[in-house]
Amino acid sequence: MAKLKGILKIQGTLDDLTFYKSGKDHLVRTKGGVDKSRIANDPAFQRTRENGSEFGMAARAGKVLRTAVRLLMANAKDRLVTSRLTKFMTQVKNFDSNNVRGQRTVGSALASEEAKSILKGFDFNIKAILSSIFFNPINLNTETGTVSIPGLVPSNDIVAPNGATHVALKTAWTNVDFETGTFNTVVSNIENIPLNSESVDLVLSHQTPAEGNGCNFFLLHLEFFQEVNGVQYSLRNGAFNALSIIEITGTNPVTSATRVDGKIDDVIPPSSEKVESKIDESLPELIKVSKKDGKIDEVIPPLYDDE
Repeated sequence: MAKLKGILKIQGTLDDLTFYKSGKDHLVRTKGGVDKSRIANDPAFQRTRENGSEFGMAARAGKVLRTAVRLLMANAKDRLVTSRLTKFMTQVKNFDSNNVRGQRTVGSALASEEAKSILKGFDFNIKAILSSIFFNPINLNTETGTVSIPGLVPSNDIVAPNGATHVALKTAWTNVDFETGTFNTVVSNIENIPLNSESVDLVLSHQTPAEGNGCNFFLLHLEFFQEVNGVQYSLRNGAFNALSIIEITGTNPVTSATRVDGKIDDVIPPSSEKVESKIDESLPELIKVSKKDGKIDEVIPPLYDDE
């Protein structure tokens, strides 16, 4: 691909050239790929259709989780968090042992401890990885969602960005049902402490539990401030704030589904017999195909900027 330089910045397609913006760069590339109807109907592209269907599902699962914690993400995220989370969700769905290829889901896969381990420790802000800036033990009660942090010495246990004088800590507990796309999120009290050498014992608790039939996600949020004349200001608009998944428990109800055109036709309880699976014959808009020497090289998922 080539970079577009000059005062004229355009986006769109002109003849065989496609102009688009990625990050701060304006890029241009030639049109290519395979005819859409061929990918949608040719038996040779069955795997492509299956991969596209599952990739679309993984992207939707990532969006549900991001929406569930959007209030905390508002000041603790990086530009590519959407694409990074989609990549992790794509890895998670591989642990679904209940559905055939092309119909594997994140909700079903999270019954596996291996799948949970992939998402555990996910950082929503790559500039503030929790394990690199927070070094005190975190005690979590998964029944109540209460987090206790004993003997925290901020100047020793927290690697704060330059200019920070205070840090605020809070937790979130969200119950996410990936099958229905519903969630319930509760946020704890906030503990704002100076970044000094005094030891403090913190307890972050929720007034009510996060209710639901899905998976429980527990997250820790750190926000840095700079105090000037008694007033605290968010440091660099939250560029170095941290938000990380510290634990995942529970599972989605395991179901099997017949999917046609990307929609669930019938959901069957786990005790029932599975219906025969059907291949999704629709072409997900998420599929991008690279073409070289007249042959398909690979299916490339799109790179999302943060929504």
